[in-house]
Amino acid sequence: IFYTIRYDKRFTKIHQLATSKIVKEKYPLLAQAAGAVASPQLRRMGTVGGNLCQETRCWYYRYPKNYFPCVRKSGKYCNAFTGENRFHSIFGAVRVEPTPCTVACPGGIEIPVYMAHLRAGDLKAAAETLLEANPIPAVTGRICPHLCEQECNRGQYDEAVSIQGVERYVGDYILDNTDQLMKPPETDTGQKVAIVGSGAAGLSAAFYLRKLGHRVAVFDKNDTVGGMLTYTVPSYRLPKDVIHKITGAMEAIGVEFRLGVDVGRDVTVAHLRETYDAVFLATGAWAPVSIGLKGEEKTTPGLEFLIGVQSGNRQKPGSKIVVIGGGNVAVDVAITARRLGAEEVTMACLERREEMPAFEWEVDQALEESVRLMPGWGPARVHVSEGGVTGLDLVRCTSVFDETGRFRPKFDKTVSDTLKADRIFLAVGQRSEISTIGLGLLVEGGVVKVDPVTQETNIPGVFAGGDASTGPATAIEAVAAGRRAAMGIDRHLKGLASQAVPQQGKHESDFLEFDASCLHKSSRSMMPERAHSKRNVDAEDALGLDFALVEIEAKRCFNCGCVAVSPSDLAPALIAMDARIKTTKRTLDAEEFFMARPGGSTVLDADEVVLEVLLPVPGLRRKSAFCKFRIRNSIDFPIVSVASAFRLKSGKIEEARIVLGAVAPVPLRIRMAEDQLKGKRVTEEIAEEAAAVAIKAARPLAKNDYKVQITKALIKRAIMAAVNGNGAQRG
Repeated sequence: IFYTIRYDKRFTKIHQLATSKIVKEKYPLLAQAAGAVASPQLRRMGTVGGNLCQETRCWYYRYPKNYFPCVRKSGKYCNAFTGENRFHSIFGAVRVEPTPCTVACPGGIEIPVYMAHLRAGDLKAAAETLLEANPIPAVTGRICPHLCEQECNRGQYDEAVSIQGVERYVGDYILDNTDQLMKPPETDTGQKVAIVGSGAAGLSAAFYLRKLGHRVAVFDKNDTVGGMLTYTVPSYRLPKDVIHKITGAMEAIGVEFRLGVDVGRDVTVAHLRETYDAVFLATGAWAPVSIGLKGEEKTTPGLEFLIGVQSGNRQKPGSKIVVIGGGNVAVDVAITARRLGAEEVTMACLERREEMPAFEWEVDQALEESVRLMPGWGPARVHVSEGGVTGLDLVRCTSVFDETGRFRPKFDKTVSDTLKADRIFLAVGQRSEISTIGLGLLVEGGVVKVDPVTQETNIPGVFAGGDASTGPATAIEAVAAGRRAAMGIDRHLKGLASQAVPQQGKHESDFLEFDASCLHKSSRSMMPERAHSKRNVDAEDALGLDFALVEIEAKRCFNCGCVAVSPSDLAPALIAMDARIKTTKRTLDAEEFFMARPGGSTVLDADEVVLEVLLPVPGLRRKSAFCKFRIRNSIDFPIVSVASAFRLKSGKIEEARIVLGAVAPVPLRIRMAEDQLKGKRVTEEIAEEAAAVAIKAARPLAKNDYKVQITKALIKRAIMAAVNGNGAQRG
């Protein structure tokens, strides 16, 4: 049974609650909270609805058009976390928007979540979180561009968290514990899926489809699993035993690999469609790109060279090497050639240094290994003598793209150069080989056109992903496509309409914890590397972080969220009273009503209005009190407020509700302190113990630790005031 406070045409004012005889008699806690709102003038002007629905308190957020692009204003960073935070949360942050690192990750990996598990010492939970979005983190932890690090908010403070190193460590842990972390499904659907290609996209789709209970057969024309991961990525970046461990784990959960089968020649896709319930094409981009260079037929495709090295060819490729191209493959070719004994290696590319598509750190590595870099030059003619190459003519490239961003290079032929060479590698890109697939697939720009949500092609039941649908891309992009395809195939097999891949986020707790040490300036942990003198084409260069460094990096993570506080005086009182709030759409418990969301501090939709506040019928054995600490009475916002409500039986607390205001992004009910009080006769000592329990979870920021002691004192005061019937207390 509830009493109702309704809004009339003038809107209910706060002073009406503070002065109402009925409210003061039946609901003294609410009257006390209303009376604590600022000055009499503000109470007369302010409405109940305005107090309940006011925005969070934060100088950086308060003014929408000011300089600070805070996370609640479509920014990426909570400026208060490391800036001015004297009045902000001491109990952690709330996630009101996806974090920049997760947004930047093509796989949508919940990086702050697994970092939090690592801080808690739960390596298994961190691994499980990673596996939900990426089944091969041991691979991506080695070769991913880690765009997440470029967007890490910590980079604005000192240096970004070493996410790549942490991911690699957790990925290796997964491979060492596959029996616990990569288990076969509990049920089998009996439906079969054929996957063509065992690269990153194929492995990803196979893992998630098998987890969903489907039978999976992976076809690959090569004799070893891994596709381009195995045959084109140098072993000094990605050791092949990593792929072998992944293969073993996949086979252990029931994925079948059929190697040496060239789909399109040995078996047709049409046959797979008849034999299997769905087909996923993840054929990669293996075909070299021709640029029409005079004498091009005398050059060697860079991919062909890398495949040969990965297959065991360790012959010196030549003495004077020229590599045409500025991407990652070109860099790998150049470094590999140097390590196999080439005396001179030169990379020539159209792009200027800052435009090169290769990862910056890979180009830096090439320079460290004495590879000569010639950016801004285009190949003009290959010199040939007696069947072999002798050199390469270059002309100056003045621009690579036109004003619309299209690839349309321009040259100044009056500026030229000639390089001597006995071997020239062409590494200007690859393309997908889809001509042998047939089926009438819709192809645009040399890649299979797919639904961006489900990866389904124009042919029902046939899906495509990875390089086959995008052209050459990163491993994590292929992993994401494989996961989308698995979800799309699963819905197709179940006869359900397509929908977006469910977003991560179910792991979030009410408040985001962080380690206090993250607020100290620090440098990122650098990956130990093999000495230059000991590097070769077989041994891995990067040696990996140890667990001590992984823990340090996890503690450096800000676990980004918003630390603004809920300033409403009425909110803690209504939650303590177990009130309900009725809107134009629904009726909510007060505690649920005051939840953070993007751009706001309640769950109200943009078109939703509060209509009524429903209050439980007061009991005879109810005791309550409201305490508030603020700097001046004329200032509305509390530094700390506490609403306490108890039901007593024989002088002991039978039920307790204690709610804090202005110390967290939402009004905070402290259940641990409530449990501490239940069944006890309250004394000063008991009240102090409960207050101590309440602040155990406090995580103050750099400038607001003073609020911890104020909170502790106010909780004790609110408990004693309620039990002794002293009512409102102000500081």
